[in-house]
Amino acid sequence: MTNKTIKFKPISPEVLEIAEEHHRSSEAVLEVLKEVQDRHGFLSQDAITDTSRALGIPAQKAFGVTTFYSMLSLEERRNVLRVCDGPVCWLKRASETHAVLDETASGWTVERTSCLGLCDRAPAVLVNDEQAGPIGPEIAQKVCEGWRGVETDYSKPRNGEVRAMMRLAGVIDPDEIESALEHEVYSGLKSALQKTPQQVYEEVEASGLQGRGGAGFLVGMKWKFVAQANGSPKYIICNADESEPLIFKDRVLIDTNPHQLLEGITIGGYACGASEAWIYIRGEYEYQARRLERAIEQANAKNLLGENILGSGFTFQIHVHRGAGAYICGEETALIESLEGNRGEPRLRPPYPPQWGFRGKPTAVNNVESFCAAAQIMKNGVDWWKSVSTYPTAGTKMYMVLGHVKNPGLFEAPFGLTLRQIIDEFGGGMADGAKFNFALCGGAAGTVVNESMLDVPIDFASSRKGISLGAGSFLICDQNVSPVGIVRELLHFFAAESCGKCTPCRVGTWRSLEILNRMAQGQGWKGDTEELKTLATLMQEASFCGLGQSVGIPMMSALKHFGAEFIKAETVEPLQTQR
Repeated sequence: MTNKTIKFKPISPEVLEIAEEHHRSSEAVLEVLKEVQDRHGFLSQDAITDTSRALGIPAQKAFGVTTFYSMLSLEERRNVLRVCDGPVCWLKRASETHAVLDETASGWTVERTSCLGLCDRAPAVLVNDEQAGPIGPEIAQKVCEGWRGVETDYSKPRNGEVRAMMRLAGVIDPDEIESALEHEVYSGLKSALQKTPQQVYEEVEASGLQGRGGAGFLVGMKWKFVAQANGSPKYIICNADESEPLIFKDRVLIDTNPHQLLEGITIGGYACGASEAWIYIRGEYEYQARRLERAIEQANAKNLLGENILGSGFTFQIHVHRGAGAYICGEETALIESLEGNRGEPRLRPPYPPQWGFRGKPTAVNNVESFCAAAQIMKNGVDWWKSVSTYPTAGTKMYMVLGHVKNPGLFEAPFGLTLRQIIDEFGGGMADGAKFNFALCGGAAGTVVNESMLDVPIDFASSRKGISLGAGSFLICDQNVSPVGIVRELLHFFAAESCGKCTPCRVGTWRSLEILNRMAQGQGWKGDTEELKTLATLMQEASFCGLGQSVGIPMMSALKHFGAEFIKAETVEPLQTQR
């Protein structure tokens, strides 16, 4: 047998150049692929293979990453209009906007996309990397001409607001560190550096600060676990992959005061004994990613990041890492997998990230709001944090009220608000002609409740009573919105965003959506309601990660409060062959 030498085509100089900029690190595969796509409008087989060779990873791994993220494409597409079809945009006639753009947007690629984190600007559109909204069907064509809508102004607090994290919204220039310093941003970091790391995490723990991503785990306790864990180096990750429908608070916090976030992350790094952090930000937040990169550059220039911060001996650096469209990466272990250059699929837990996280080292993962709150606690003290509210849960929370209220948007207030207060006192009451029907509470993975829940104080424990706080969002729906329809929209989202790793979630979401599509049209089969209950239970009990497990929460709560609406949609006796 004759040995033949296999000759490979040289790696594209362009791909090599991009790979070199990222030190040819296998962890940078997503970033390299995105930059290659930005230049060509898509990823060819040759580009994916060249990327794998330049980074020293198997070609199938690079291909697997490419096909995992919705913002990467194997087909050429330029001038992309991504029309959001999340629940809020659905209420605001986004499907009509999509139809108009499909018909009139010559030279553009029009696609649907899951929630863009622009719920306060619904219906929302991502124009390449530019955020736009509201873009209703009557002005849809203007988006191709440069119209980007109107941003929501949060500079003025609403009546009843108690602002801590939002105190400087509209007061400082978010792109100028001098403006932030004039208003004592980074004073919390200066205070922390005068204490020991143990004193810092103990103070945050004593404040009672609970993680603001929805789970409510004590932030100070997590930092203590990381600080005391064996293994080094230790890492900090800020979860800014805000991809759940109804949630946009972290975007607003970054837009109004990015230095507050950097300050909180740095305080966390000092407390945990870390020297490096990553902000994992969703790919649809390109504007916010650039704002953070400017803020990091400015903080380094002022020695508020980098080597020997303020002469303290503490060295710390923050990096920004962009995702590329994957809701699952909001789950902390899936986020870590993505950050390591893999498909963003969740890990089996335990071990948990504080013991075994990024690169197998102790890692603290908190979201944007949690870090911003920590900065305020270190600046003003535990007693102050507890004094801003008379409710047993200390401090403030970011809330979002959306849907059929007169004044939708975002506000900051203490815990313990009731749904009635959120609607009447902060949302301005129901919109003209609207009567309260139900609310989706907490986010897409929250509870669907009726008027019986209007006066229940809401906190991290209120889910036991049937009403979720989650990440703090509340979609208020009037008499014209069907509970069956809203659950169908949620399952449309979950089915599209399931990572596919486990069968209960992968198959359960699509089967549920199939049933709900029929029911929403009033053409359900007898027994569909019972099957939905079975599927919801199956996903809750058998899905691999918390995201799959949470799909059943809105399903079961809607079936509990509006079971008659679902039964009413069962109009057809199924044939034996249909099942």
